[in-house]
Amino acid sequence: MTGQDAIVHIGGYTAESGGRAEGIVAARRDPATGALTPLGTVAVTPSPSFLVRHPALPVLYAVNELAEGQVSAFRTGPDGDLDPLGARPTGGAEPCHLAVAPDGRHLFVANYGGGSVAVFPLDADGTPGERSDLVRHEGHGADPERQEQAHCHMVSPDPAAGPLLAVDLGTDSVYRYDLDVPSGRLVPRAPRLRTPAGTGPRHLARHPDGRRCWLVGELDGTVTAYDLTPDGLHQRVRVDASGRAGHVQPSEVAVGPDGRFLYVGNRGVGTVAVFALNGEAPELVAEVDTGGEWPRHFARTGEHLYVADERAGMIRIFRVDPGTGVPEPVGEPVPVASPTCVRP
Repeated sequence: MTGQDAIVHIGGYTAESGGRAEGIVAARRDPATGALTPLGTVAVTPSPSFLVRHPALPVLYAVNELAEGQVSAFRTGPDGDLDPLGARPTGGAEPCHLAVAPDGRHLFVANYGGGSVAVFPLDADGTPGERSDLVRHEGHGADPERQEQAHCHMVSPDPAAGPLLAVDLGTDSVYRYDLDVPSGRLVPRAPRLRTPAGTGPRHLARHPDGRRCWLVGELDGTVTAYDLTPDGLHQRVRVDASGRAGHVQPSEVAVGPDGRFLYVGNRGVGTVAVFALNGEAPELVAEVDTGGEWPRHFARTGEHLYVADERAGMIRIFRVDPGTGVPEPVGEPVPVASPTCVRP
């Protein structure tokens, strides 16, 4: 969208989850400067804590992170307006992440409280149909408070049609599933990856080459590199997610578009850590203050990085240096109530 403004949608916590958002906010983005102009709440919906776009259709999906979880779908207009297409129960509590299959025919949802993965077929308009599967994870981890049961935190479809990866903080596991497309059901593929006890895996980021990924441990503050092979994930090396002292609770993780750098959001110390990926181990090359303490999510578009700080109530804008990969803050923070996801 060179030379034109683009739309960013922002999810957040509403009063149902102790937050101050009213629903999904839209903002207009200036691709040249990265500046955001908030346009207000464009969909009043409870705790839309994570958002994802359909790969081919003008449709936005949101989890509603409630005790009885829901997924909501909206048709997007050119000015960021959202027209509801429908909502479906996710079959589990507190859904916190969702993803669309690369072919656009199914939607996957991670139920954090329910410790489960839900699958929804999508029709030609992108509207979710009746849930076609619900797979519950069993077990617990070493941390009696955070890992008393399964807590699925992310669903990651393979862009090359390999297995779906489901990251579970509660059972210290990454599960693999093949999707049976006609039935919309998940077929478990052994073996599942078991992380070291107490890792609390939250999110993973795939490399564009399809052969590597990096997993952040929310509970132990680590980043672990894995090789992705047909027979599973094979651990290569673990490093600290932050070089700072203090409480470190990693949140989002992403690989830059050229595959040279890895970015990790660190709550508690309020940073985005930048790792170079040209060696055997991820090498920390910079750690940038975000201006708040709780960077929950971030997203890259063009040369700009947008960081949602849930507790500071703001989106912070950075320009990423194309040579060094390091983000530099630009402009003033944009006030947004309780933001938990920013989706260009």
